[in-house]
Amino acid sequence: MKIGNIQLDNPTILAPLAGITNLPFRIIAKESGCAMVCSEMISANGLVHRSQKTLQMLDSAEKEKPLSVQIFGADPGTMAAAAAMVASSGADILDINFGCSVRKVVKTGAGVALMRDTERTEAILTAVRREVSIPITIKVRSGWNPSGQDAVRTCRIAEDCGVDAVAVHPRTASQGFRGRADWRIIGTIKQQLGIPVVGNGDIVTPEDALNMMEKTGCDAVMVGRAAIGNPAIFSLILAKLRNQPAPVVDIEQRLEMMRRYLAASVDYLGEFHACRMMRSRLGWFSKGLPCSSRFRETIKEISTKADADAALDRYEALLNTRRSFTAESTRLCMQR
Repeated sequence: MKIGNIQLDNPTILAPLAGITNLPFRIIAKESGCAMVCSEMISANGLVHRSQKTLQMLDSAEKEKPLSVQIFGADPGTMAAAAAMVASSGADILDINFGCSVRKVVKTGAGVALMRDTERTEAILTAVRREVSIPITIKVRSGWNPSGQDAVRTCRIAEDCGVDAVAVHPRTASQGFRGRADWRIIGTIKQQLGIPVVGNGDIVTPEDALNMMEKTGCDAVMVGRAAIGNPAIFSLILAKLRNQPAPVVDIEQRLEMMRRYLAASVDYLGEFHACRMMRSRLGWFSKGLPCSSRFRETIKEISTKADADAALDRYEALLNTRRSFTAESTRLCMQR
């Protein structure tokens, strides 16, 4: 799959996730087989006004490329200026958010609000396309009703304005992440556009990714919430798509991933901020493992990397003890 002049190694993409897909997380996803990673949603106003916190969100590393950076806003001039900053930062692709349904974003006219304002949509896309030469994508929802006509209309405008690909999350503005994503809308948009279409929504297992591609004809799949704490889902999806045996992601690999994520976060954010963040985030990676609730309790007060490393060491020892006990119990039962 190509987006503009950017060739992807495979059809898997990490969705932009506010507060989650920062540089350390993106690198972990990339190491797990994801073809393209996306930044958190970044305020165009924040970039143009040079907010230091917002500017930091443009940080990137060579090993995560190709990188897509997503911005949101409602003013064509501001969006164009922000797009130029994104291109100058070294991003490979610029993504524009047309799907955020958070109230504070929608009330400014940004996010999914743009899907019912065709004139503003066209003005923004025209201004941005004129300003930057890197590929442009947009991410949309179904729109404001279940029919998906808002999405079809917005994606057609995008193609006419020179956008290089679209990502479709087929839930309405009012659904948030509730209910089921209507994959039929992805298929409808794919049939009507000549540019690549990326499907997003309800990809929880590798089988879901394969089913979406088969049922909709989409060119790639975008995974969001299912990758939180489990970036290895990308390697599992690739194995399924290639009809290869699924790679084994054992406990040792999960723990090693947690340690790499911790170390990368400390390097990037500093020990104090990173460790406060790890109080919840390391727990994401333990989901589904034995004694995970006990582990989550032990990391609630970590303040240093040493605290976090010690908690991981204790958890690994607990899991090894549990496995040894289980193996011995099985051996004894077999002897009876």
